Amino acid sequence: MAVRHTELLIVVDVQNDFCPGGALAVPDGDAVVEVINRLSGRFAHRILTQDWHPADHTSFAAMHPGKSPFETVEMPYGTQVLWPVHCVQGSRGAAFHPGLALDGAEMIVRKGFRTAIDSYSAFYENDRTTPTGLAGYLRERGFDRVVLVGLATDYCVAYSAIDARRHGFDTTVVIDGCRGIDLNGSLATALNDMSAAGVRLVESVAL
Repeated sequence: MAVRHTELLIVVDVQNDFCPGGALAVPDGDAVVEVINRLSGRFAHRILTQDWHPADHTSFAAMHPGKSPFETVEMPYGTQVLWPVHCVQGSRGAAFHPGLALDGAEMIVRKGFRTAIDSYSAFYENDRTTPTGLAGYLRERGFDRVVLVGLATDYCVAYSAIDARRHGFDTTVVIDGCRGIDLNGSLATALNDMSAAGVRLVESVAL
């Protein structure tokens, strides 16, 4: 695939807390680093997303007495999975994986920084209406195609990919450049939902 200046690689949440040894480790999460670094050179434009929570974020199980990680609660914006405390602003866990090639990244989109609402997608908070501004940025820059890699397939990658399609961008997810949490079948559901939304699911060798 020839590099075009209207396409963009979006690297989703490749942070220490989502890698082995982290507070919310995705199984085999650090395996994406090699794939992403190899792909990065094929793209003239790259941005990163970064989970960036305040310490008292309402998605943390620790903020809900009697609740444990991976249980759910009802929030004003819908059902919320409760997570272990992770990716706290300024912490080592919130930092990008040290092996990730960051040179050339043009922007970092931080998400989940509002205490009262979680944010999986790079485009919207979890109320599905409050925008991050990324769609407008991509349009003003003239991008029409996005390719996503990172963590986790069934949450932040899937939400971001589906929202990219919602905004009319040609969207591809590189499956071997992602890893999933797979909470109660969430991985299969996410793959089906992405396909239904028109997201292309490919292996890196296809790029």
